[in-house]
Amino acid sequence: MYTVTVRDHMMIAHSFTGEVFGPAQRLHGATYVVDAAFSGPELGPDGILLDIGRASETLRDVLGALTYRNLDDEPEFAGINTSTEVLARTVADRLAERAPALGPVTSLLVTLHESHLASASYARSW
Repeated sequence: MYTVTVRDHMMIAHSFTGEVFGPAQRLHGATYVVDAAFSGPELGPDGILLDIGRASETLRDVLGALTYRNLDDEPEFAGINTSTEVLARTVADRLAERAPALGPVTSLLVTLHESHLASASYARSW
């Protein structure tokens, strides 16, 4: 299995509902470093799994739709706690829609790093 990983970042604002979140129930900001690891069992005719530049642009486009937004105001997240896990799935789903155009990719792992100490990931394949 081959894997190519690209990295970018996004900055969002949001709040959470539920006592488990303590002070994070108030509006706050978060900056995530985002890794997208694209995998597939074979290389394309050019000897690559995908073009790193195109993969980077695709990740930037997906994150651009989320960054500098208050996710509490976005209709698609109404009533949802936009936890790191939920955002990892959202980014992975949006990338997966575009991944087949990038090359012979069959799976994807998206990791959102909250800090140098904590991260959450979501994996999917097709």
